[in-house]
Amino acid sequence: MSQQARAVSFLASVTSESEALTCPSLGADIIDAKDPRSGALGALPGARVRAIRAALPPAIPLSATVGDPVADADAVAQMARFMASAGADIVKVGFWPDADTERDTIARLGRLALAPVRLVGVLLADHGLDLRLIAPMRDAGFAGVMLDTAGKGEGALPDRIARDALHKFVNAVHDADMFAGLAGSLNASHIPSLLELQPDVLGFRGGLCRDGARTEMIDADAVRAVRNAIPASRVRLGETCPQALPNAMARL
Repeated sequence: MSQQARAVSFLASVTSESEALTCPSLGADIIDAKDPRSGALGALPGARVRAIRAALPPAIPLSATVGDPVADADAVAQMARFMASAGADIVKVGFWPDADTERDTIARLGRLALAPVRLVGVLLADHGLDLRLIAPMRDAGFAGVMLDTAGKGEGALPDRIARDALHKFVNAVHDADMFAGLAGSLNASHIPSLLELQPDVLGFRGGLCRDGARTEMIDADAVRAVRNAIPASRVRLGETCPQALPNAMARL
């Protein structure tokens, strides 16, 4: 991989239309529809996802989570199709680090033919990091893989996963020709160190909220702090199109 600095996209997780309007106006590149009261990857109702999509400028990609991982490939596929029909450009699906049980779900998702909607896998690293799931995601046509945490009260991702392991994850995803994202109780103070790992996306929820609490409302000053810490990855709103996003995201 090139050692030149990568353009990094700022993903902001929101719960409502008002938050979805606030975050792009303050510089977020990708809006992520999520219900933090329903788990690490809690799914919002379809009507709320549609309302968020309608509130966003067309050039801003919308991702949506399908809920915390469950051992039911058909149920996960149904939720992925549902979020795609609700207007998500990107559907995020979480997986525990267990290649033996998760491969069936990944393959099932790959047969959905959701294009132009793109699938993104989210590896939850609380019980360890299993890079064996990256190749099946590539083979199933996933656009990217993010690393996140499920236990939000147990520390931020960089405090729980060794830096060498984070670097290995990013490199493995890039080697599979997908974009690599990092999330998990991140705030502005984590950004300088994480940028050195050359991810394509950094995702935030709690770090954008009042008092750092992910179930509270978005705080504009916190959003500005994150935006100021991440080099701008695109031109200003109204002057861009999806192709102006980082190369790894242009497929969206």
